[in-house]
Amino acid sequence: MKSELIDNRIVVWNIKDSQKLFMNGYYGKPIGIPKPKLNEINVPLILDLMEGYYLLQKSIISIYKVKKKITETEMLEICRNEYHNFDKKFLVYKNFRDKGYIINPGIKFGCDFAVYQKGPGIDHAPYLVQVYNTTDSISSTGVVLAGRLATTVRKQFILAIPHGKDDVNYLALDWWKA
Repeated sequence: MKSELIDNRIVVWNIKDSQKLFMNGYYGKPIGIPKPKLNEINVPLILDLMEGYYLLQKSIISIYKVKKKITETEMLEICRNEYHNFDKKFLVYKNFRDKGYIINPGIKFGCDFAVYQKGPGIDHAPYLVQVYNTTDSISSTGVVLAGRLATTVRKQFILAIPHGKDDVNYLALDWWKA
């Protein structure tokens, strides 16, 4: 599937390819459709860089910029320039995707990712994920803030701590009423 890099987004212009990507993993956002249903995809699809890099690694898409094919190495550099801690965040993204979860940016929840078991429009994201380095510290106030946010939106807050090239440790926070 051919796609085009425009600034910090990737566009899949072919409608059939857009439909296939969205239906097989909820990749991207259909242009102009805020809450798309599976059978409503009849417009191009916008992918964020992390999704595009993942799909490029899996040889599902090819990415072009002004008729020049972007290599995986070039795409990695673009992603590293756009995302703080890209390698760590991508490891977490890839880990969830490879296990069959649907993972979207979590910016509206104030975290790195919102993770779905089935997909947007089918279920609500049960998990909010924040990526930390093994050397990062988190204050008790930070834990309480994260927990309160997650509880307010009825989600479980997960701390993802990548280590090494392929491993991620997860720490899930649950809140109980006394």
